Amino acid sequence: HSPLMAVTNAISGMTAAGGLMLVGGGVTPSSSSQLLGATAVLISSVNISGGFLVTKKMLDMFKRPDDPEEHYNLYAIPVASMIGGYGLVSAMGGQNVGPALSMASGLLCIGGIAGLSSQSTARMGNVLGMSGVGLGVTSVLGTMPMDGGVAMQVTGLMGAGGAAGYTIAQKVGPTELPQLVAAFHSLVGLAAVATAVGDYAAFLGEPDGHAMDAVRAGGIYLATFIGGVTATGSLVAFGKLNGNLDSAALNISMRDPLNAGMALGSLGAGAAFFLDPTNPHVGLGALGATTALSGALGAHMTASIGGADMPVVVTVLNSYSGWALCAEGFMLDNPLLTVVGALIGSSGAILTHIMCEAMNRDVVSVIMGGFGTRATSAGPTDMSIYEGVHTEINVDQTVQQLKDSESVIIVPGYGLAVAKAQYAIADMVKNLTDRGVKVRFGIHPVAGRMPGQLNVLLAEAGVPYDVVLEMEEINDDFSTTDTVLVIGANDTVNSAAIDDPNSIIAGMPVLEVWNAKNVIILKRTMAAGYAGVDNPVFFKENTDMLLGDAKDTCDKLKTGLFEK
Repeated sequence: HSPLMAVTNAISGMTAAGGLMLVGGGVTPSSSSQLLGATAVLISSVNISGGFLVTKKMLDMFKRPDDPEEHYNLYAIPVASMIGGYGLVSAMGGQNVGPALSMASGLLCIGGIAGLSSQSTARMGNVLGMSGVGLGVTSVLGTMPMDGGVAMQVTGLMGAGGAAGYTIAQKVGPTELPQLVAAFHSLVGLAAVATAVGDYAAFLGEPDGHAMDAVRAGGIYLATFIGGVTATGSLVAFGKLNGNLDSAALNISMRDPLNAGMALGSLGAGAAFFLDPTNPHVGLGALGATTALSGALGAHMTASIGGADMPVVVTVLNSYSGWALCAEGFMLDNPLLTVVGALIGSSGAILTHIMCEAMNRDVVSVIMGGFGTRATSAGPTDMSIYEGVHTEINVDQTVQQLKDSESVIIVPGYGLAVAKAQYAIADMVKNLTDRGVKVRFGIHPVAGRMPGQLNVLLAEAGVPYDVVLEMEEINDDFSTTDTVLVIGANDTVNSAAIDDPNSIIAGMPVLEVWNAKNVIILKRTMAAGYAGVDNPVFFKENTDMLLGDAKDTCDKLKTGLFEK
């Protein structure tokens, strides 16, 4: 899921195509619409370059030493041939070449996203996505009135944005992927708003050359509204994931009425825009109000979501970015943007549904910003406060227990990512496997801060992906497992989700580690998890706590296993 979200994020950088349709004026923009178009091109180029590089880096982590040699760079030959043929036929006065190139671009983008559904085709999917975006941008460039000055401007904008995206992606490690994806989502939203307002400014500057019908007016409004929500919501998500903002849900009084008021205000501004789009005072005022209200709504709704629920938030924002691109396509009468945007929006919505199922949450509550802040049942129950005395285990005892086991399941959480303990874990797995111990991993769908983040971390360390299983694949096997080693996970192994109807995570599917013969939980302290919920598993008779820094403890466990 992480590479899939990264590649859809990169493809949503097709907002650059919308910005290009507004660019002009020579070496520098000469009007407000051209300036806004140039802004959209610049920030979209950051998204394209950075998104595809991040995807490649993640997929490279899954590559095995004995995998056959790949030559995906050779796909540049047919792509370059298509671009060259397009230029040649256009120069000779050929008609309808641009739509054909756009169709090829759309098909390649569809193939790119479809390729990410399987490990065996994922790397090709990334290449197809890059090819699709390249052809899409080229199809727009071919329709532009291009002189030397405009060519220099476009080259500078896309070159600077691409270089910035490449630099950012090169510096980011697997642990920082969630906040990077959230930041890139904000760029898509900003680009959509800039293009929408810029397109309206172009209409005001030249009404006769830009017809304003209902479809275009609707596209301008929707791109502004969805883009505003996406931009600010993604920035707040970035702040929560990066530690700049408190991860706890903002639960101010009158939260829902406030959200409803901002949404109704945006709808009112949209109605005013529809009624009189040719009046510059009404139109600009309505779009300004929509931008402000949708931005405030996106920020407040995301702030109202608890940090533990950020994996779902990221998928929602991924979907929003696609629908913003889709609205841009209607606005600019560009079927390519409409098709690709709908594809990204739909894939993000499907992934959101999967995440909500994994956390027993309602999709509507996610969209409305009440996710993670719902009230629990009235009145305490006997399980509201978990009492007991935990037992602790040391490194030497843990090593011996692992050696004596016939089957081991390792359940990693975000604590493993923070401690960067995946390399020590990979060495431990190899050692235990060489001893004849059956070792597997159990991954919760929302483990980490982004869907699939733990899979990427383990792949980076060289753990074979065929021993890394999803929750539904491994949950029934805990009862026949000798030892479960939980590393940095808490909420995803919390039995209160099943046993305590008053818990905030009640009903959430979890990894039922407590059914194993022995459970060892590696944590820094006995504190609650990211959701702020105590875990009764800590006090069960078959559970021992191995307290300490995950990286240091895992290194000691590895050393102990390798000692004869």
